[in-house]
Amino acid sequence: MTTRSRRESITFQHPFRLRSIDRLLPAGSYDVVTDEEIIEGLSFTSYRRTATMITVPCAPPHTNSMEMISIGSVELSDAQRIDASPPDDG
Repeated sequence: MTTRSRRESITFQHPFRLRSIDRLLPAGSYDVVTDEEIIEGLSFTSYRRTATMITVPCAPPHTNSMEMISIGSVELSDAQRIDASPPDDG
């Protein structure tokens, strides 16, 4: 099976949380890697996502190190949507 990885940088304007990480993450740019595999048997080239990972600073006291965490693509989309929403004034 043919696979590929895509890397992108995403930016959060505000501190944020991901369900799979039990701490608040600071605002800033984060590398996201998406692994995909080709869907065979089609008359055109198409890929399906098999994994999404984000690189984040490690928890204290190791904040100078980075770790790559597997996350759901919906979880990441939700965090980006919340970050882009206007602040709640209530």
